[in-house]
Amino acid sequence: MSFPLLTLTAAVPAAGAILTAAVPAERRTAAKWLALLVSLATLGLAAAVAVRFEPGGARYQLTESHSWIADFGVRYELGVDGIGVALIALTALLIPFIILAGWHDADPSPSSRLRSSGGGPEETRSPLHWRPTQGFFALILMVEAMVILSFEATDVFLFYILFEAMLIPMYFLIGGFGDRAHTGTDENAAAQRSYAAVKFLLYNLVGGLIMLAAVIGLYVVAGSFSLTEIAEARASGSLEMATTTERLLFLGFFFAFAVKAPLWPLHTWLPNAMGEATAPVAVLITAVVDKVGTFAMLRFCLQLFPEASKWATPAIIVLALISIVYGALLAVGQRDIKRLVAYASISHFGFIIMGIFAMTSQGQSGATLYMVNHGISTAALMLVAGFLITRRGSRLIADYGGVQKVAPVLAGTFLIGGLATLSLPGLAPFVSEFLVLVGTFARYPVAGVIATTGIVLAALYTLVLYQRTMTGPVKEEVRAMPDLKVRELVVVAPLIALLLLLGVYPKPLTEIVDPAVRHTMSDVHQKDPEPTVPAEDVEAAK
Repeated sequence: MSFPLLTLTAAVPAAGAILTAAVPAERRTAAKWLALLVSLATLGLAAAVAVRFEPGGARYQLTESHSWIADFGVRYELGVDGIGVALIALTALLIPFIILAGWHDADPSPSSRLRSSGGGPEETRSPLHWRPTQGFFALILMVEAMVILSFEATDVFLFYILFEAMLIPMYFLIGGFGDRAHTGTDENAAAQRSYAAVKFLLYNLVGGLIMLAAVIGLYVVAGSFSLTEIAEARASGSLEMATTTERLLFLGFFFAFAVKAPLWPLHTWLPNAMGEATAPVAVLITAVVDKVGTFAMLRFCLQLFPEASKWATPAIIVLALISIVYGALLAVGQRDIKRLVAYASISHFGFIIMGIFAMTSQGQSGATLYMVNHGISTAALMLVAGFLITRRGSRLIADYGGVQKVAPVLAGTFLIGGLATLSLPGLAPFVSEFLVLVGTFARYPVAGVIATTGIVLAALYTLVLYQRTMTGPVKEEVRAMPDLKVRELVVVAPLIALLLLLGVYPKPLTEIVDPAVRHTMSDVHQKDPEPTVPAEDVEAAK
């Protein structure tokens, strides 16, 4: 039996979460360092997965298969294609930066220490109040383990279990470790965090329950939960689904993934969750967990239900366009920095979903690159925004002004993160957004034209945000604001370097992703549209 590298890549952070939670309550610093070392070890394993993966080889590689619940045909089956490898690498890369950025986010505040010693009124406590630092970092590692395993799972039931299980640690991270920068009372802030966490959980649970019905229906029809077995049976013609059955099963899967993604009109949980969570947890939500939804659209919706995917494409393209324009418009009008980034992410997820369902190789390659590049650019912008908010104690844009004069490095990194968000040429998101638009134009030119308005609006909300916070007269409240410290620079500098590197040299990613995209295009029996300009005209123009 081959070495279980995929299992180990998920098992290390899972074991690290247990060990971190077991660290004695008074050893908070030791818990932090343990979590960081575990995340770095996981990054090393993810690098090993990328090195061992052969882009020109079999579709699913490093496979593992073991019987799990034999009576129901459930197996522990793992395997990765190029898209899974790219997203595993993204997840493993971001977690160390999330841990470093949140180094002090779970430290007990002076007021909480006073209350716990009997010197003040009791506060609403999270289930992990007895050792909050250990709990915070353990939950992050547990989310990492589940997300990585979901990118590896090729058994539909196993994927469903992971898809739902990751909601529990995320619920506690949002509700139990919320942002300390708020304008109301402690009780009001706790209520807002609780509301955001419950809304996040309910939305995703409803989507998961609908998906569960579809998973059961798929088993009844196919007699198996194995993605590879079902896909092979469908390709060979030995498994046929009635049109109505396939469409209903597709809708059950897609609904759950659209909630997770999130796609309009199922998006409303995201601004609340990102606004009330700490900045590192907000990055975990939108840059890591939400990618499971768009990844699953490629792996499960298109591969298992190709005809239904084509049937639903026009409606999904419309919903994606609404997400692009609606998210960008609401971002323009935001007064809260973190909610602005949340609505910008809704717009970006619209681009990703549009690229997936454009049914072109450029669109799907661009969508996959967009998942990676959006994760890096959003992490850079949101984490720097978190450093800014921590210094001022406010999320409101109006409370800032002239920051670039007192903290030029912070302002500069904030600007680069913002420019990446608007897909400036030379930065990584430009490549992916360009490919998505090219792929969409090839098959749906009107949709491509409408989607470009999202680019214009992105420039507006990004530059207005920078202008109002970083330029102009220095406000008295920010006059003594310190610049980025060494730990914060260690978080931000590699992310900016990656944005620059992948902006001018995306080839390492495209080489891994493109073969998987060709397989997906084959699944849905689609080819790229022929050029509308005759070849002889092109030669004449030369």
